[in-house]
Amino acid sequence: MRRYRERVPDVAAIIQALVQNGVIADPEAIENDHIAFRTMGVSELGIESLEKIFLYYGYLRRDAYQFPGKKLNAFWYSPPQAGLPRIFISELRVQDLSDRAQQIIHSYTDEVKSDPVDSLNLDDWQAVDEFLHRSLWHLPTLHDYLELLGESEYAAWVIYNRYYLNHFTISVHNLPPGYNTIVDFNRFLESHGFTLNDAGGKVKSSPDGLLIQSSTVAQMMDAEFDDGQGGRVNYTISGSYVEFAERRVLPDQENPESQPLRREGFEAANADRIFESTYSTQTGRRREP
Repeated sequence: MRRYRERVPDVAAIIQALVQNGVIADPEAIENDHIAFRTMGVSELGIESLEKIFLYYGYLRRDAYQFPGKKLNAFWYSPPQAGLPRIFISELRVQDLSDRAQQIIHSYTDEVKSDPVDSLNLDDWQAVDEFLHRSLWHLPTLHDYLELLGESEYAAWVIYNRYYLNHFTISVHNLPPGYNTIVDFNRFLESHGFTLNDAGGKVKSSPDGLLIQSSTVAQMMDAEFDDGQGGRVNYTISGSYVEFAERRVLPDQENPESQPLRREGFEAANADRIFESTYSTQTGRRREP
């Protein structure tokens, strides 16, 4: 989270706005609904590899999701105890891309000869943290990045960022009235100049109306690439973003006043549009708050 905050100034800016407006007393009052990771679905990597970290710490694999248009699979994982964030891991179905895109991706991922999680000491949290922020393959060339960008913006994001945290999520339903719905919270964010993902609408709701989500548009960042001639070249690419979730209380509970049960899991249609927070159709709309 420290490095995520450093690369995504929206995180600090949103928290600062909440504190200054008296919505929360301090950052610790924010409940993190979930964090998300993107992966390449290739041998030795993908969901099957990365999930080992969270399963080791007591997370449980739950529902599967598919995103045919974006060629993605995903699972979510429930935490071992209350107060910890859910985990959402997606992977690109690399085999469904064009031959050229597969060739580019494998020119990097084939450097990984064995599952890197298997060599981690999972009892050492610092080793795990470092793993999630280190390179798994050589620095991409700008030419390869742009070729992938033309076919799969998800692929381009992962080839550069690897396991870097894609987003964290503020649970808005636990905020005070006036801020505890996505509609109200979106209004608050836009009044402070934040640009929201409008793919499919700024408010993304499950068919049952019990899971409502929104997100900022990813911030652009300067990235260094291999120029293909032994040098380096800088290029501005999409970074990470912040998501917001409202989980409503389930109907027909026997005793909803004491620890009401809220909608769990995720919704494929919502997530499909939220993925686009890093896509150029959204980042091209971004203005700085």
